[in-house]
Amino acid sequence: MELGNISQPVYGPGPEAPGSSTPGLVEMVHGFLRLVQPNALPIVVCCFSFFLSQLLLYERGFLVCAAIGLLFIILVPLVGCCFCCCRC
Repeated sequence: MELGNISQPVYGPGPEAPGSSTPGLVEMVHGFLRLVQPNALPIVVCCFSFFLSQLLLYERGFLVCAAIGLLFIILVPLVGCCFCCCRC
């Protein structure tokens, strides 16, 4: 069994995107993810408060999307109820 050169590993190219029958949808999803999360994950171990602030900056796009989603979950039934019950 040949183990190869363990001290100098040879790495191949990174993972490739799988082929898809809907390339337009795939591009739309990737565009949205690049818009929501444009930065790489911060790897800082010096202090917890700095790491937490960097992590919140990293997750800012997802937090905004979650806040908008919760706003819709609360407002849509409330507005629908007002339209149904209070038709003037």
